[in-house]
Amino acid sequence: MRINKFLAEQGVASRRGADEIVAEGRVTINGKTAKAGDNVQPSDSVALDGKLLSHKVKYEYYLLNKPKGCVCTVSDEKTERPRKTVMDFLPPNAGRVFPVGRLDYDTEGLLILTNDGDLSYRLTAPQSEIPKTYLVKVEGAVTPVQLNRLRSGVEIERGVVTKKCRVVVVDTDKSYTKLHVTLTEGKNHEIRRMFEVVGKPVTFLKRIKLGDLTLAGLDRGECRRLSQEEVFYLKNL
Repeated sequence: MRINKFLAEQGVASRRGADEIVAEGRVTINGKTAKAGDNVQPSDSVALDGKLLSHKVKYEYYLLNKPKGCVCTVSDEKTERPRKTVMDFLPPNAGRVFPVGRLDYDTEGLLILTNDGDLSYRLTAPQSEIPKTYLVKVEGAVTPVQLNRLRSGVEIERGVVTKKCRVVVVDTDKSYTKLHVTLTEGKNHEIRRMFEVVGKPVTFLKRIKLGDLTLAGLDRGECRRLSQEEVFYLKNL
C-alpha cells in the first residue's frame, strides 16, 4: 500500500494532504524518513511526528450540513485568528476523519467526512463525474440566454470551459431567482465564477445533494453518521 493511501486510511489527511506531510519529512517507515511513492507493508512500523500509527483501521463516515462561516479543513493554524472549522461540528467521540472535498467559507450544505481514503478519492476524482447539486440564489431574473450559456458551458478563465450541466429555475420574482445547478466536476469556485461570467453574481450557495444523498432531517451545523446503506450507495455511485 502506498504511504499516502496508508496515511489517508488513518484519518491523517486526504491523499493529497498526505503527500504534503510526507514531503515535509514528518513520516518515518521503520525509522527512516518516508518518501513519496514508498510502500507500506503490514509488518512495517510507520510513525507520524514520532507517534506510531496502527495498521488496524476503523472507518467512520459522517454527513454534515455545513454552515457558512467555517472552513473545510482539519485546523486553521495558518491564520493569526483561527477560524471555526468543520471539525467543530463533529460529535465528541468522532475518530480522526477529514472532509471529502471542500466548500467555500461562505458556502454551506452537504459535506462528507471520513477516514476512508478510497471513498474520498472516488468521490473527488474528476473521472468519477459524481453529480453534485447546488441551490443557487442571484439577484433579479435570469434570462433564457443566460441559462443556455450556463447549461452549455462557459469560459471561466482563458482556456478553461466548464462542462455542460443541468440548470433549473425553482423560484423567481422581480428581486431574485433561485436555481438548482447539477455539476459533474469540481473546479475551484466553479459555480460562483460561472454566474459571474453571465453577469449574475451569486448571493447564496448551498450544496443540497451528492448523487441522490440529501440533507433531509439535518439543520445547519448538524452532523450524523452515515448508515451502512448510504455508505454502500456512495461506494457504488
